[in-house]
Amino acid sequence: MDFRQQLRSCLSLVVFFVCVGPAESWADDWGHWRGPKGNGVSTEATPPTEWSETKNVKWKVAIEGRGSGSPVVWGERVFVVTAVSTGSSSRESDEFSGRRGRGSGALTRTDFQILCFDRDTGKKIWQQTAVTATPHQGVHSTNNFASASPCTDGQHVYAFFGSRGLYCYTMDGQLVWKRDDFGKMQTRNAFGEGSSPTISGSKIIVPWDHDGPSALYALDKLTGKTLWKTNRDEPTNWSTPLIVENDGQKQIVMNGQNYARGYDFETGEELWRCGGQTQRPCASAVYHDGMIYVGSGFRGSFLGAFRADSEGDISETADVVWSVSRDTPDIASPLLSEGRIYFHKGKSGVLSCLDAKTGEPYFSATRVPGLTSIYASPIAAGGYVFLTGRSGRTVVLKDGEDFEVVASNSVGETVDATPAPVGKQLFIRGERHLFCIEE
Repeated sequence: MDFRQQLRSCLSLVVFFVCVGPAESWADDWGHWRGPKGNGVSTEATPPTEWSETKNVKWKVAIEGRGSGSPVVWGERVFVVTAVSTGSSSRESDEFSGRRGRGSGALTRTDFQILCFDRDTGKKIWQQTAVTATPHQGVHSTNNFASASPCTDGQHVYAFFGSRGLYCYTMDGQLVWKRDDFGKMQTRNAFGEGSSPTISGSKIIVPWDHDGPSALYALDKLTGKTLWKTNRDEPTNWSTPLIVENDGQKQIVMNGQNYARGYDFETGEELWRCGGQTQRPCASAVYHDGMIYVGSGFRGSFLGAFRADSEGDISETADVVWSVSRDTPDIASPLLSEGRIYFHKGKSGVLSCLDAKTGEPYFSATRVPGLTSIYASPIAAGGYVFLTGRSGRTVVLKDGEDFEVVASNSVGETVDATPAPVGKQLFIRGERHLFCIEE
């Protein structure tokens, strides 16, 4: 090959990488609140195991308003959402105000925002108000109006505010499209909304389960156009869709109060279903090696392992490989790492770890010191499991068959969002700040 041919080859490679670069994933990107495979695992990240309000805090930035959507990270950018009250208000109806667990008094006019920060410095790169609106319904006292997590594929970033709509932005913060025509959710007991969308291939999958007409949507991620819509006979559900590819076929797995179900990714057709779930599920499914795991733990207890190639109603069949009926997760989703499935009992700091193939326990119902109330889902990175409680404390365990505490750390404020491990960093969305933890 002469010099001119070499130069042309080099230029071709440069053009190729420039063209595909924005949509290509870095090895350690975390574009979805449950990580690249939806199991809560980073195979690349090695974040610190020790920190405090001052130790190993590379930066922290204040975030106005309230939000418990988890941070997502792509390249050198970190994205979070928030809901900021503007102060003006309208009275709630008597149905929703003044009752235990619900938002009480007035519903205020609110700015629903997405923010982008520089990963290295914490400097705000851009901020957009997707919509300003007065919510039609209150929320649980521990919930807020920005509890769905954003997601990104490196080409666009998506902010989902439920009844206020889904908004697609470029990575530089320019609005590409929006969908604000889904309607208004009526959630159980006015507890509020919180399910997050999931990106896969050319589609963004949007869950819409509430105490009204429920559905699952597949939208074209570039245009927002509805590709298909499947109606669901399910009440309020706060879980997020999991995309599974098994034997070359993609399916969407959704939890549900009536049934856990799998849907064909291309058509939305129901593939399988299984009963046994408990009321108002929140936990999302996980997947490994041909097996799907779905659980719930409010007013009952169930976690089942289902064959991904199942068909029809598989309740009480051999396609349910194993199940357990105690100590199963409620709000926090299970973690599936190295063939082990970890989960909290209800919303508590009681942890179990099972063999994912057999359901046999490595340890069960073990109290995690320093953790009580749990909303954030466990994550795994660098050979460790990170368990974060609402108190802002994260307990770090060895990722293994034995229960072994490595460290216990706090950022000093409430944390409901699941942390994001990326590279040598851990990003924690607290009640008032976004933290970058790095040695």
